[in-house]
Amino acid sequence: MGVRHDETAPRSERARAIGLFRYQLIREAADPGLSSKARGRLVREIAGREHLDPAGRRVRVSRDTLDRWIRAWRRGGFDALVPSPRQSSPRLPVEVIEMAVALKRENPARTATQVRRILRTEMGWAPGERTLQRHFATDPLIAAALGALAAGGPGSEAVFGRFEAERPNELWTGDALHGPTIAGRKTYLFAFLDDHSRAIVGHRFGFSEDTVRLAAALRPALGSRGVPDGVYVDNGSAFVDAWLLRACAKLGIRLIHSTPGRPQGRGKIERFFRTVREQFLVEITGEPAGDPTSDAAVAGRHLVTDLDELNRLFTAWVETVYHRRVHSETGAPPLARWHAGGPFPLPTPAALAEAFLWEAQRTVTKTALVSLQGNTYQVDPLLAGIRVELVFDPFDLTTVAVRVRGVPAGTAIPHRIGRHAHIKARPETPPEQPAATGIDYARLIAQAHHAELAEGVNYAALSNPAGNPASELPGQLDLLTGDEVGS
Repeated sequence: MGVRHDETAPRSERARAIGLFRYQLIREAADPGLSSKARGRLVREIAGREHLDPAGRRVRVSRDTLDRWIRAWRRGGFDALVPSPRQSSPRLPVEVIEMAVALKRENPARTATQVRRILRTEMGWAPGERTLQRHFATDPLIAAALGALAAGGPGSEAVFGRFEAERPNELWTGDALHGPTIAGRKTYLFAFLDDHSRAIVGHRFGFSEDTVRLAAALRPALGSRGVPDGVYVDNGSAFVDAWLLRACAKLGIRLIHSTPGRPQGRGKIERFFRTVREQFLVEITGEPAGDPTSDAAVAGRHLVTDLDELNRLFTAWVETVYHRRVHSETGAPPLARWHAGGPFPLPTPAALAEAFLWEAQRTVTKTALVSLQGNTYQVDPLLAGIRVELVFDPFDLTTVAVRVRGVPAGTAIPHRIGRHAHIKARPETPPEQPAATGIDYARLIAQAHHAELAEGVNYAALSNPAGNPASELPGQLDLLTGDEVGS
């Protein structure tokens, strides 16, 4: 029986993603203009860093492997970096998995991260953390031991350790908090906290808990506070969107998602949100005092009428109160502790703008057309049949750049435009409605009726049963009903 298409298609996509990953790693080192010494130095640098593979795992690639990929690129270009679809499904050595399970069994308090660290030290290689967790979950002995730990057995306190980054901008933690209702609309606060100093490096209230509002908090933070080594977030829809992964990759930020149901590392931002509720939100309300059930019924609350005011008040509280007060855990004001690690290099405006563009992959039709959000665009005819990247500002779909494996390939010319902004790029406030005419038709009818009653009009004569035009008495009601006089 042949392999079904729906099975081979994901394999082909996975193989191509692996090829793109390899190309992105070696692209600079494969530059023929580099000297052997410069290339060797660059390869060593790449091999010394962790990288996000197509599955979202943090991996390291050896110098020998990088050199082999560079040679393959020189021989056959990009296609030489794409593995066979049959080979793109990773095979895990049995002995590595057996060792991982044994390490977990002998000390159930070991996390997948710790087991992976031991494997790499002992065997030189280790699967990703999620792969290890999947195997641990199917082992009955491990499950029983973890159950004992959850019940308070020996070693249970070792599962969660207190972590703190060694320096500012080593790690930021991001999260969202439900805010007050303003003008009848629910608000949400996105905030990013520097793990070392507890400083709030970025924040923004918005009317939606989506990617656009998240970007409104993160982008200014990167532009004014610098680029962190890593950003730690949960698995909310805004934090797992592809745009965030792209933005972090463009700026060299390691994006880390917490494991569902595991609270490690989230305590600091949750403690900050508790402070926000207890010291800031308790002082404001978005409901008018006329509503007896609103918070404004409590004396001393400031009425916030719009989102801009809410953000101004919150910024003032963060900068003048939270940042200047000595933190109970660090013993220093958050902003002072953050500044002590500076100065921090800032990204260029061009790099920041590029990072926050969105990207979509499309295959060019035979007629050199591509589609995006219901719009169609004309591209270079030479790209027909090729998979391209469309790079764009989500708020302006009239300008779309075309790239092939990251290399610029012209601009997509609008062919038919029905949507000018991405469906996810909803504005913070809906567009203003047209001004009302001010015409009250029912009131006009009542006024006309009152006027004709005052004149003693004989309504029987208005019907003119004899059909004599001379006997008609045109009045305001004719105009209101739309009847033609004398028709």
